[in-house]
Amino acid sequence: MILIIGVRFRKSGKVYYFAPNGLDIKKGDHVIVETARGIEYGLVVLGQKEVTDDKVVQPLKDVIRIATESDYEIHAENEEKEKEAYKICLEKIAKHELQMKLIDCEYTFDKNKLLFYFTADGRIDFRELVKDLASIFRTRIELRQIGVRDETKLIGGIGICGRPLCCHTYLSDFAPVSIKMAKEQNLSLNPSKISGVCGRLMCCLKNEEEAYEYLNAKLPHINEDVKTIDGYNGIVQSVSVLKQLVKVIITKDNDEKEVREYHVDDLKFEKSASRTSVSPGQALPDEELDENALKELEQMEKGDIEDMTEEEEQNKKYKNNHYQKKNFNKRPKYPDTKNKPAENFSGKKGKHYNRERDNNNYRHNNNNNNNQPRKNYHKSSGGNGGYGNGYNNIKPE
Repeated sequence: MILIIGVRFRKSGKVYYFAPNGLDIKKGDHVIVETARGIEYGLVVLGQKEVTDDKVVQPLKDVIRIATESDYEIHAENEEKEKEAYKICLEKIAKHELQMKLIDCEYTFDKNKLLFYFTADGRIDFRELVKDLASIFRTRIELRQIGVRDETKLIGGIGICGRPLCCHTYLSDFAPVSIKMAKEQNLSLNPSKISGVCGRLMCCLKNEEEAYEYLNAKLPHINEDVKTIDGYNGIVQSVSVLKQLVKVIITKDNDEKEVREYHVDDLKFEKSASRTSVSPGQALPDEELDENALKELEQMEKGDIEDMTEEEEQNKKYKNNHYQKKNFNKRPKYPDTKNKPAENFSGKKGKHYNRERDNNNYRHNNNNNNNQPRKNYHKSSGGNGGYGNGYNNIKPE
C-alpha cells in the first residue's frame, strides 16, 4: 500500500496522485508540486489515503510544499497574465490568417511554459506563430490541438436538461459513448435528441448505462411467453424499464384477449444470465431512421472514440504526415556519392549503390559536422498540429 493525495490543476480536470512527503496535507489545501510540465499550483481534492500499488503510476513524485500566501499571489498574477496572453495570441492568429480557433491558455506556476489550446479542422502550420509568441513572452511556447469534447469541457455551458454540463462540473475523464447505450435505454435514435452541446453523443448515456443494464436484465423480452400472478398465460407487449412494469396480452377462458399491466415480480418467465439488455423486437419511440440519420449517428459514435482527453493528447507522440520513410536502397544518400557510378551487389555498375562506401561517407560527414552549432529548437512533448520539421516549441535566444 502507498500513501497518496489527489491533486487537481484545473476545474473538473483529471486527478493526479502525489506523495504527501511527510506534510500534514488535508483536502482543500493548495500545494506546489512538480509535474511533467514543470512546477504547478494545484488543489488537493483527495485527502491522504492508502491505495494499492497497481493504482499508482511510478515514479510517484513528492509534494514540494503546502502553498503559501506568496504562492497564491503568484498564481493570481499568472491568471491575469493569461488573459493578456489570450488577447495577444488572437491578434497573431488573425495576422497570420490561420484557420484555428483559440480556446484557452495557461501558464505553468514557474512561468517556464505558456500553453495555448486550440481547435482546427486539420493540421495547422503554426511555426511562424510560435516564433512571434516566443519573442513576445520570452518563454517556452506550446500549442496544443484539442477535440470538440475537450473544447466544451473548457468553455462550459448548459445542457438540454437545464443544468451545467457534466464535463465542465464534475467529470474528470471522458468515456466512449456508443449508439448501443441509447438503444439499451429505449431512447429515440434521432441525432438531435441524443447529442450534446459538443455534437457528440451525450455523456449521460454512459452515466446511466450500468443502471439500465441491471434493470433490463430483470425484465422479459418483447413477445416472450409469461405467466401472470393471477394464473393467465400471456405474451409481453411492452415494458417500462424504470418502473419495472410489463404490459401483457393475456388470453381468457373464452379466448378473449386483454392487455393488462403487471409488475415484473408478478410474472414468471425463463430467466437467463445471458439475457440481452435490449428486448428483441422492442419498438423505439420514434419512427425508423433514414439512411442519412443513421450515418450521422455512426459518425458521432466514431468521433467519441477518436476524441482524446487533454492528458492523452499530452502523452501521445505525434508524427507529421509529410514525413515519409525514405528508401535508402534506391540512391546514394550524400552529395559526394550521387554522381559517382555505383556498383550493385553483383559487382556490375547500375542504380544500386555500394553500401560499404556510403557508410564510410556517412561516418566522414558526421565527423565533419561535430563542431557545428546546434539549432535552438526544443521538441514539443505533446503539441498536435505541428508542420514541417516537427519542432513546436521554440525558446528565444
